[in-house]
Amino acid sequence: MIKLLKNFNKKDWFLILIVLCLVVFQVWLDLKLPDYMSAITRLVQTEGSKLSDILKNGGYMILCAFGSLGAAIVTGYLVSSISSIFSMKVRDKLFKKIQNLSTSEIKEFSTSSLITRTTNDITQVEMVITLGLQLMLKAPITAVWAILKILDKSWEWSALTGVAVVILLSVIGILMMIVLPRFKRVQKLTDKLNNATRENLMGIRVVRAFNAEDYQEGKFENVNDDLTKTQMFNQKTMSIMQPVMYLVMYGLTLGIYFIGAYLIKDALMADKINLFGDMVVFSSYAMQVIMSFLMLAMIFMMVPRASVSSNRINEVLDKDTSIKYGNFDGNTSLKGEVLFKNVSFKYPDADEYLLRDISFKANQGDVVAFIGSTGSGKSTLINLIPRFYDVTEGEVLVDGVNVKEYKEEALNNKIGYVPQKAVMFDGSVNFNVSYGENGKGETSLAQIKEAIRVAQAEEFVLKLDDSYNSHIASGGTNISGGQKQRLSIARAIARDPEIYIFDDSFSALDYKTDSVLRRELKKYTKDATTLIVAQRIGTIMNADMIIVLDNGNIVGKGTHKELLKSCDVYKQIALSQLGKEELENER
Repeated sequence: MIKLLKNFNKKDWFLILIVLCLVVFQVWLDLKLPDYMSAITRLVQTEGSKLSDILKNGGYMILCAFGSLGAAIVTGYLVSSISSIFSMKVRDKLFKKIQNLSTSEIKEFSTSSLITRTTNDITQVEMVITLGLQLMLKAPITAVWAILKILDKSWEWSALTGVAVVILLSVIGILMMIVLPRFKRVQKLTDKLNNATRENLMGIRVVRAFNAEDYQEGKFENVNDDLTKTQMFNQKTMSIMQPVMYLVMYGLTLGIYFIGAYLIKDALMADKINLFGDMVVFSSYAMQVIMSFLMLAMIFMMVPRASVSSNRINEVLDKDTSIKYGNFDGNTSLKGEVLFKNVSFKYPDADEYLLRDISFKANQGDVVAFIGSTGSGKSTLINLIPRFYDVTEGEVLVDGVNVKEYKEEALNNKIGYVPQKAVMFDGSVNFNVSYGENGKGETSLAQIKEAIRVAQAEEFVLKLDDSYNSHIASGGTNISGGQKQRLSIARAIARDPEIYIFDDSFSALDYKTDSVLRRELKKYTKDATTLIVAQRIGTIMNADMIIVLDNGNIVGKGTHKELLKSCDVYKQIALSQLGKEELENER
C-alpha cells in the first residue's frame, strides 16, 4: 500500500491536508455537542434558569450539527476526487507497464490475472482510500480527543471504557488473523474465475461444436463454488464483529449508568446535579470512543483484502523489464537489410537452446523464406527482429545497427509485422488497416484502399454494408479467418515499411488467393525486404533464399531448386506436399 501512495502528487497531498483539517473541524463540532447537552441538563435542573439560555445552547447544538454535516459533505467530495484520480493514475501506470513487458515476462502472469489486477485489485485499493481518508483519519482523532475529555470525570467510568476498548481490539485482532490468509485466496480465485469465463467466451464455437457445454459449466461452477465458499467464510467471520461491537457499546452505556447511579446515590445533594451532568457527557463521549473503534473495524475489514490487492499490483509494477531500448533514431544509409550473426536463443527458464548459431543476410528487395517442421524455431527466429524476445547469444542487425540500440518507435517503424494469428480490433475496416503510428504521418484513404486491394481483401470489403467504414468486432468475430488474415496483411502493407515479416500469414488462404496475393505483393514490395515463415512449399518456392530449420539449426540454405538437390529435410517436406511426379518436374 505504501508504495502505491507514491502516485499521489503535491496537489493530492494538499487536498489530503485540507481533508485532514475538515475532519478535525468535524470532530471538534461533534465533541462540542455533549458539552452543550450537559449545559442544558444543568440549566433544566437548576432553579431560576432562563429559557433563553436553554434555547441559546440548543441553537449552538443545531449549528454544530449542521456544521459537521457540511464538513462531512465537502470531505466526501474531496475524498472521492482524490481516490478516483489515484485509481486512474495507477491503472494507467499498470497498463503502460504491461505494454512494456516482453513476451516472456507477460507469460509469468496469466491474461485473466492481469485483467483482475487492472480492474478489481485497483478498485479494492480505491475503496480503502475513499473510506480511509474519512474514517481512518476521523476515528483515531475522535477516540483520542474524546478520551482526553473524559479522563478527569471518574476513574471508574474511565476503567470501564478501557476494558471495552481492550475487548474490541482483541476481537478485531483475532478476526484479522483468521481472515487475512483467505483474502489472498479470494483474489487468486477471482483470477481463475476470470480465466474460466474468458476461455469459454473465446472458445464458444468449439465448446458448442463438441457438446462440451456441461464440461465448461462444471469447470466454472467448481471455481465459482470455491470463491463463494471462501467469501462466505470471510463474511460470516467478519459478521461476528458487528454484534460484538453493539454488545460492547450498549453494555458500556448500561455500565456507565449503573456506576453513575451508585455515585449519585452516595453523593451530596449539591454534587448530584454535577454527577448527573457528567454521567450524560461521559456516556456521550464513551459512545464516540466506541463508534470510533467501530469505524476502524470497518476499515480493518477492508484493509487486508486491499493489502493483498496492492501487493499484486506492485508485483507487476516492480517487474524488471528485460528488454531495454537504445537511443538510435533509425536514420541509416542502408534500407531493409537484416543480418543475423551467430544468433542462439533459449527461453529464460529453459535449459536447452531453441535456436543455435543462426547466420544469414537479407538485402533490400530480397524475399527470404523460413520452413521446417513444427517446433523448429521459425516463428521464434523472426520474433527476434521486432524484439519480442532478445537473443541469448549473437547479434541481430537491421540496416547495419544492432536492434538493441534502436528506440522502440524507430525499430517498429521499419517493420510491417503480420502475426501467425490475425488480430482485429473493435472498429471500422479503415481503422483496422490504418491502425497504429508509422512515423510517416496519417495513412490516407487512398493508401488504405491500395493496401486492401493488394491484400486481396477488396472483394469482400466492398460487399460489406458500409464497405471501408463497415464495423469489425473485437477479435474479428464477424468475419472469417481468411478475411482476418487478408486485413492483417493489408495493415502491414499500409505502413509501407522497409521490412515485411509474415509469420505463417497465408495459412488460412486458399491456394488461388494465396498465389494472386503473393504476386501482387511482390510487385508492391519490390523495394522492401520480405521475410516469410510458411508451411506450404507453394508459398515460398519463388523466394530468393529459403532457409530450412530443423531442431533450431539451419540445415539448408538456397533457392527452391538448389535445396531439392542439396537438402534432404526440404526434399521430404516438398515430397509430402507436391508429390513425386511434380517434384521430379521441379528438379
